[in-house]
Amino acid sequence: MLDDLNELRTFQRILATGSLSAAARELGVGLGVVSKRLQTLERRTGQRLIHRTTRRLSPTAEGLALLAHVDRVLEELAAAEAQLAHGRAEPRGLLRVAAPVSFGRLHVAPVVADLAARHPGLAVDLRLSDEVVDLVDQRIDLAARIGAPPDGRAVARKLLDNRRIMAAAPAYLDARGRPTHPSGLGEGHAFLRYGEGDDPWRLEDGAGAAVEVAAPARLRSANGDVVHDWAMAGHGIMLKSRVDVAADLAAGRLEQVAPGWASGPAPVYAIFPSKAQLPLKTRALLDALVARLAGGF
Repeated sequence: MLDDLNELRTFQRILATGSLSAAARELGVGLGVVSKRLQTLERRTGQRLIHRTTRRLSPTAEGLALLAHVDRVLEELAAAEAQLAHGRAEPRGLLRVAAPVSFGRLHVAPVVADLAARHPGLAVDLRLSDEVVDLVDQRIDLAARIGAPPDGRAVARKLLDNRRIMAAAPAYLDARGRPTHPSGLGEGHAFLRYGEGDDPWRLEDGAGAAVEVAAPARLRSANGDVVHDWAMAGHGIMLKSRVDVAADLAAGRLEQVAPGWASGPAPVYAIFPSKAQLPLKTRALLDALVARLAGGF
């Protein structure tokens, strides 16, 4: 039975610090104590929990699975202790968050900064990448994703309905014209591409009609913010999530091209690695994101 908190804390600190000796210093105990606690824990579980080499320590698959539970148990215990001491539960511990670059910079970063300011016991590690991260392997508590819902291995909550639209700077449209239908996007227009794909942009109107725009691009980038900057500078038309361009549209820095036409649904989801009850820190972030996005875009 895994009921020795010292063993669980020691296991957590070994992986957090990267060595038995560093964990011993942090915990204020001898190296032999740390080694014995780890051995006892592995004997209790009947599993090798940590790979040991001369250079580094890393969790086994079984150790990684256990670590997620250990993190949650110790954080809930810390929250309970804080509630007893201060009269109310407070989000505590390290909150690991992943999000796409543009959406994360615009909408997630301000929320987590405000959350950390309001809760002194909370630390946040925000990772921005347009790549799909492995929540378990990277120990992510909450990930924001845009597009299709995840498979059954994760839990998802839709935060916002969203579609991708074509947008360009007013100066570009002044010079090249303002087509009201995608069929007007032929020669004479420049396109800005995100990523390596060359598939046509498939757009729909509110009546169910669909059309494809070839959108050949002389400027492309693997960074969506670079494409956004090019569009703002008047270099062409981009296809971008409405949630990412809403502020620029409202301020007149960008205009929607062929209004009424957009991609298929590309909703924003919050993704969790487990169906278990959400830790307080994750629940606090989810509630804050829901509140920020409640008005839509």
